[in-house]
Amino acid sequence: MELYDKIQETVQYIQAQISLQPTIGVILGSGLGNFAKEIEVKHELSYAELPHFTNSTVKGHGGKLIFGTLGGKQVICMSGRFHYYEGHSIEAVTFPVRVMQFLGVEILMVSNASGGMKPGMAVGDIMIITDHINLQPEHPLRGSNDERLGPRFPEMLNAYDHELVAKAAAIATSKGIHFHKGVYVGVQGPTFETPAEYKCFHLMGGDAVGMSTVPEVIVARHGGMKVFALSVISDIGYPEEAMDAKISHEIVLQKAAAAEPVMTDIIKGLMEVI
Repeated sequence: MELYDKIQETVQYIQAQISLQPTIGVILGSGLGNFAKEIEVKHELSYAELPHFTNSTVKGHGGKLIFGTLGGKQVICMSGRFHYYEGHSIEAVTFPVRVMQFLGVEILMVSNASGGMKPGMAVGDIMIITDHINLQPEHPLRGSNDERLGPRFPEMLNAYDHELVAKAAAIATSKGIHFHKGVYVGVQGPTFETPAEYKCFHLMGGDAVGMSTVPEVIVARHGGMKVFALSVISDIGYPEEAMDAKISHEIVLQKAAAAEPVMTDIIKGLMEVI
């Protein structure tokens, strides 16, 4: 079955179950699942019941689509994302974004936990992503292009929407939230980076590094969506003397969860003004 047909089958299944028409999509990263509690929930659908969906195998990621309202907007929230390192195909990783596109989503908001490499960063800080460097091993648009999904060569000059970035920065400033702006480096994982890799990514222009987000953003832009993304800095990898002595997925989950209320304030505020 062609990708387009799979998407339509999933969209039709969802539309038969829900009464909302979401215009904003949200993808929650590691340890950030409690954000979904802010949504006035109307419907929940488990990934297991959705045609052509896969399941996340990573601790700290839920497994359902949540439909409801937040900040006066109708939203679809992906509680738990898929990662390439789990063994999923790149099509499976980005399939939910395709489904959002055909459900009518116009703006995608993405969160993740990442390792900080920008001088002055501290664990628990928030970084508004302004650009990315794609170092993942497979591109989600590789292969023949289906014009029904998007153009062959989508532009990425405004991958992280400049207007949304400016509005979010203004909201954070007005709330007294300390934040950074920066470039996100997307890698495959699942190993955390070596000191040499952190240094390399910093020298090439990266400010934070993580194992998600980039494929989803590329597909969202291919489908004509605007994108806004936030990183919670869950560990420090550069400079080496500031590098955390120990890092584990459990620590990442703890640090991300601690910073979640601040991330939530920014995203809720942004939803109210767009």
